[in-house]
Amino acid sequence: MPVLDSQPQDPNSASRPAAAREAMPEQAQPVRGGFFPSCSNPECATGWMHLLRSRSVPIFEGGWSCSAGCTERRVEAAVRRELEGRSPETRLYQHRIPLGLLMLEQRWIDAGQLRRALEAQRSSGEGRLGSWLVRQEGVSEQLVARALGLQWSCPVVSLPFHDREAMASALPRLFLDAFGALPLRMATRRLLYLGFEDRPDPVVALGVERMLDVRVEPVLVPDSEFRAAHSQMLSAPFPRVELLEVSSEAQVARALSRVVEKVKPVESRLVRMRDFLWLRMWRRLSAGVPADAAQVEDVVCAIGRP
Repeated sequence: MPVLDSQPQDPNSASRPAAAREAMPEQAQPVRGGFFPSCSNPECATGWMHLLRSRSVPIFEGGWSCSAGCTERRVEAAVRRELEGRSPETRLYQHRIPLGLLMLEQRWIDAGQLRRALEAQRSSGEGRLGSWLVRQEGVSEQLVARALGLQWSCPVVSLPFHDREAMASALPRLFLDAFGALPLRMATRRLLYLGFEDRPDPVVALGVERMLDVRVEPVLVPDSEFRAAHSQMLSAPFPRVELLEVSSEAQVARALSRVVEKVKPVESRLVRMRDFLWLRMWRRLSAGVPADAAQVEDVVCAIGRP
């Protein structure tokens, strides 16, 4: 994962994620320097006439559009970019070493404990092996979390304190349930720790990283601490979210562009989060996680398998 430097950046590029800037064609990048603003739609045909239009917003992925039509063209290009190359994900993860064998190799459990936990898991037909080791064999939860960290090459953190209201603006409430992701805290406004219960999700972490333009570090949190913090956070004030159901790529672009034109944000971005398209619109720009849920508005659109 790239480490962001602390050198001053161009003010026009700092407001949008690097991945989005790289994905935008050169002619589509905003040209807002000089005396007059330029439309960021590379196919804009209005010429100098757009100067007569009294509008400075909406801004989509760092670019100003002179009309609703140009906004729709920009959103269409972003939707195509996010959906390009999408393929069914039959297996999200590939274990390197099974958890039981890893703990046995580390001598954190013995063969009898592993055998009994596996038998209990098979008999019940549910539950994770780590949970059975804790519940039935008296293995500490912290030790299981440590083993999971080794299994996924992922740091393990504890949660002595979690400011749920400060972190609620990081992503829509829907994603906490859908992906089991828990924003934990920001470090120096450029690093977000994103917690998971038993396995990190790099796809979700990358989506949050692109949207917030920060480095995201996936970490694991011990079961009981994660569940308690997750449950408490669901009651925090999240940004307003609109759910959209559409049946085609063209309808997605049309619906999202209409929302952008209606809200007229000072910045907006689109990223794919597995089977969802996530549009975030800023009413007031902020770095990292917005300090106030009212600063942003989200739109989540479900997309079908290709």
